[in-house]
Amino acid sequence: MATNPLQFLQQVRSETAKVHWPTRKEVVTTTIMVFIMAALTSLFFFLVDLLIQTGLTAILGIGA
Repeated sequence: MATNPLQFLQQVRSETAKVHWPTRKEVVTTTIMVFIMAALTSLFFFLVDLLIQTGLTAILGIGA
């Protein structure tokens, strides 16, 4: 079933009107949460990497 361009644009406009657009406050809050989670994740992996490095250095006796 072919849809002409005018019908298509009307359908797009209709569907876009149904979308719940976030408020500015929601966007800012979500963005801050993403930055916090990214920082916590990077800290976690840094500490895991440091632990593995320290363990391997101690086991293999490298560096001292």
